[in-house]
Amino acid sequence: MQRTRTTVKYSPVEQNIILINKIYQSFEALEETLGMLKLEEPLFMTYAAKKSFAGLVFKDIRKESEKKEPLKH
Repeated sequence: MQRTRTTVKYSPVEQNIILINKIYQSFEALEETLGMLKLEEPLFMTYAAKKSFAGLVFKDIRKESEKKEPLKH
């Protein structure tokens, strides 16, 4: 009996969401590990990097949504 491989196709938006989620989870795991090791400076730098990453993601989302739906005056 031979197994068949099923592939799931994601849209570019879904792929981006998956990638962003994995990056964010990596930041969370790194923060947790550094916290357990009581490494304050690297923990702060990781927190700052995570915050900056989130800011850039939301900035891009806002920019894209403004392109799709121009503000009505």
